Amino acid sequence: MQSRFARYAWGVLAYNILVVLWGAVVRATGSGAGCGAHWPRCNGEIIPLAPTVETMIEFSHRLTSGIALLAVVVLVVWAFRAFPRGHVVRRGAVASMIFIVIEALIGAAIVLLRWVAHNQSLERGVSGALHLVNTFLLLGAITLTAWWASGGAVPRLRGQGALPWLFGLGLGGALLLGASGAIAALGDTLFPVNSLAEGIQQDFAGTSHLFVQLRVFHPIIAVAVGAYSVALGWFAAQQRPGQATQRAARVLTGLFVSQFVVGLINLVLLAPIAMQLIHLLLADLVWIALVLSANSALAHEPHRAVALRRVNV
Repeated sequence: MQSRFARYAWGVLAYNILVVLWGAVVRATGSGAGCGAHWPRCNGEIIPLAPTVETMIEFSHRLTSGIALLAVVVLVVWAFRAFPRGHVVRRGAVASMIFIVIEALIGAAIVLLRWVAHNQSLERGVSGALHLVNTFLLLGAITLTAWWASGGAVPRLRGQGALPWLFGLGLGGALLLGASGAIAALGDTLFPVNSLAEGIQQDFAGTSHLFVQLRVFHPIIAVAVGAYSVALGWFAAQQRPGQATQRAARVLTGLFVSQFVVGLINLVLLAPIAMQLIHLLLADLVWIALVLSANSALAHEPHRAVALRRVNV
């Protein structure tokens, strides 16, 4: 049963990534108001009978999000049936449930308060940033649930020196990067330009909207957080040598380089929807890789502790 649960948990993770990408389509196409200011109904109907394209995009996102919620409910119930009391997989499943409920509440608030479509309010920017931060936390919780269910070791914080703090800083930086990316994407959607030169001019113009002025910080944060994460991955592989930590370092490096290249292409091509989706997918994968890197590194005992135990034996 536990092996089947692990496969199911990885499937839930993959499905949630797809839901996140479809949510980006809703934002990029301006379809957030496709169901009006109604939630959970769509334009006052359970199933829209004469939908527009925007309504179909928004309604399908709500439908896929509802399925994601049900999938996590099954994840929790199954975890409590397959694993004993106090098992870490149970805690991971419960955390996933908490974050997906918060995800639904933020989404509902955005719709009901009309922070969608062409809304340019500061509240929309803040809610979008919080939405993506919570999405990362949700994906991280599901990832660890699947990893632990697959036999992955559980991290320990005591006796690990500065490593937990270093990874805490890296994870916090990745969340900040995600929030800045949400604002940058919103700026690209609300204030499209006809050329790269025009976009750069808008970025530094004092009369530009706050979302446009802030998006210039996203690539700076991306380079800083990405370089730090890659360096931390290899440092952890050196401090806690093992197949898992070395693999995580290699994956982090590959994903960061890919994300950097895609980010440049996205910038030059003026953020077409397809490139935005690839960029977001890589951001999700970088976050997942960083979470697994932290877990793998902190699941190993420091060499000093291992040596002392051998001496005592």
